[in-house]
Amino acid sequence: MIKAKGFGVKSHGETFKPLEIERREVGENDVMIQILYCGICHSDVHQVRNDWGGSSYPIVPGHEIVGKITAVGKYSRDLKVGDYVGVGCMVDSCGECQSCKSGYEQQCDKETVWTYNSVDSLTGKTTFGGYSDIITVNSRFVIRIGTDKDLAGIAPILCAGVTTYSPLKKFGAGPGKHVAVVGLGGLGHMAVKLARAMGAEVTVLTSSESKQDDARRLGASRSIVYHNKEDIRKSGYSFDIIVDTIPANHDINTLISTLKPNGTLVLVGLPERSVKYSLSPPILMDSNRAIAGSNIGGIPETQAVIDFCVKNNIRSDIELISFSYLDKAYERIMNNDVKYRFVIDNSTI
Repeated sequence: MIKAKGFGVKSHGETFKPLEIERREVGENDVMIQILYCGICHSDVHQVRNDWGGSSYPIVPGHEIVGKITAVGKYSRDLKVGDYVGVGCMVDSCGECQSCKSGYEQQCDKETVWTYNSVDSLTGKTTFGGYSDIITVNSRFVIRIGTDKDLAGIAPILCAGVTTYSPLKKFGAGPGKHVAVVGLGGLGHMAVKLARAMGAEVTVLTSSESKQDDARRLGASRSIVYHNKEDIRKSGYSFDIIVDTIPANHDINTLISTLKPNGTLVLVGLPERSVKYSLSPPILMDSNRAIAGSNIGGIPETQAVIDFCVKNNIRSDIELISFSYLDKAYERIMNNDVKYRFVIDNSTI
């Protein structure tokens, strides 16, 4: 095992502190990556706070990792030292089940190994994430970036980007389609950028007056500020696809009622376990509307969204921070006070 530096929490309710952690030696299928930047996902906050249950401490979070390869194993998919690469939410899976073979490693029939707070299938030890200086990863789960331009802005695409790209592609966002994005945060702002780049017309639904100008700057044709269902209904707009990023209890029936015939509402904001949605079946049955859920994306889709964003010069809007600012950043995330993603400069470790 190789000693590494990390930042994490030792137990529930503690603040972030420097931690000494271990990474496995580079195996024949592995690469070692010097981590340059790591985005902070809202799910990091949930894991640290044990909002979903099952958190195992100590935790070193982080699954929006961008860095440079410093060592490669014998069978490392033609990756080489010096390549700029990324690591998203997963670092291993069985590779043999139908889900894995179909490119949905996040749905592995046996077990997906998450980038942190999971169990390393090779060592049996807890995985630690990107709030660190280095990481060793199976090369199957390494994403090629292919540029060194604005790497910090690429980091959130490895989670927030693929989480919104996957349903937009699946449900046909493109020219002639009208996409609504509900909530303009880390996920929502990426959904706007991606849907617009795909050629769709985009409307943002937000409860914040202050985000109307941002919605248009990011690529939306219009925004609707809503505080109740009448604010949405009186707009008169209807949508082919609704990407709902809100990770809290809210009125999804009113949103569904704005779908065009055969339209789909996709839930991508993962709430705390205590949240329960109320659904009215007749609203779905009217005009053959549908509701779906989408959880990140597999490795092929993650590579696809990185390639798409590099080609179209799309980056996440970020605030670059140091490790010493982590506790404050988490506090601000809980207060919805970030536009739109914190990214850690890992050189500050």
